[in-house]
Amino acid sequence: MTAVAPARAGRRKLSPLALFEALATPHGVDRYLELVNPMLTVRDMRAEVTGVNRSTADTVTLTLRPTRQWRGFQAGQFVQVTVEIDGVRRVRCYSPACSQYRDDGRVEITVKAHPEGVVSQYLHANAAPGLIVGLTQADGTFRLPPQRPGKLVFISGGSGVTPVLSMLRTLCDEGYAGDVVFLHYADSEHDVAYRDELCELAAQHDNVRLALAYTAQETGDLHGHFGQEHLDAVAPWHAEAETFLCGPPGLMKSVRALYDAGGLTDRLHVEDFAPAAVPVDDDATGALSFGRSGLSADNSGATLLEQAEAAGLTPEYGCRMGICFSCTKIKTSGCTRNVRTGDIDADPDTEIQLCISVPVGDVTLDL
Repeated sequence: MTAVAPARAGRRKLSPLALFEALATPHGVDRYLELVNPMLTVRDMRAEVTGVNRSTADTVTLTLRPTRQWRGFQAGQFVQVTVEIDGVRRVRCYSPACSQYRDDGRVEITVKAHPEGVVSQYLHANAAPGLIVGLTQADGTFRLPPQRPGKLVFISGGSGVTPVLSMLRTLCDEGYAGDVVFLHYADSEHDVAYRDELCELAAQHDNVRLALAYTAQETGDLHGHFGQEHLDAVAPWHAEAETFLCGPPGLMKSVRALYDAGGLTDRLHVEDFAPAAVPVDDDATGALSFGRSGLSADNSGATLLEQAEAAGLTPEYGCRMGICFSCTKIKTSGCTRNVRTGDIDADPDTEIQLCISVPVGDVTLDL
């Protein structure tokens, strides 16, 4: 009779998935599954474009069907979308425009084609049903409070309409009965991506007032750029309301200044997807060393991403404004300043975001 050796203590049985992942290393399971079906994933989340609508000359609205990992979103949040262009993966942030209660599980985003926008130009020209993009879970603190305020003001401009439209659609689905003013800025009526729907929502809900302000057209509810007179005309009670703002830098600056002057900063909630202009320090000193590539350059005072690109390197990046973390690299030595927060980082071997960090003196990067 043959004795059976007891199982070795501590030996852990691998699950089929863990075994598959081990065999697939270093590429991962999803790299092989995408050869069969790009929407069949284990770890990575993706989305298929199922609808495309070019409602204005410079925007494209995409309906996305996420893979099974999608957990939904709260109105006002953003997602990161990854698109492969000429073999390079580009990441950008977009806010869903649909209600958070959309019942088919799909996500709607609207992309404005900017003259210098690699991703936005690509999507505007090439997006079609069947396109597969990378997608992240929703993130961001720009969202309605759980206890809905009694009065709300939404101010938007251009493609900044999407997160606040999502909020409005969500409130309408909830049967919200408070007062709502939706103030949107555009050059003309032809530049308002959701004009027909906004008008329809306002017509269907007595508590919603829509004001379309055109800066290059005499008609409209208001004319010209944002100012105190515009706000007083549509929401004289704005000091009692919570205001949500998203739009181009000029509009954001004007609204912030007015609310700051009125002592209403705590009532203003903002989402800003436009990269802030970083002033270049003409008196910058020191040198940059790129350890992995062996290159070096004098510190020009620009962001580390801009200086790396000027040196001929091509580090990965996405939003260029400190949101997506695609450009995160290791700073092996030196001191940097975060241009968004002003924080100084002098610790060695730390992760920093190249797009929002400027060197303070000599800096070495693992790049």
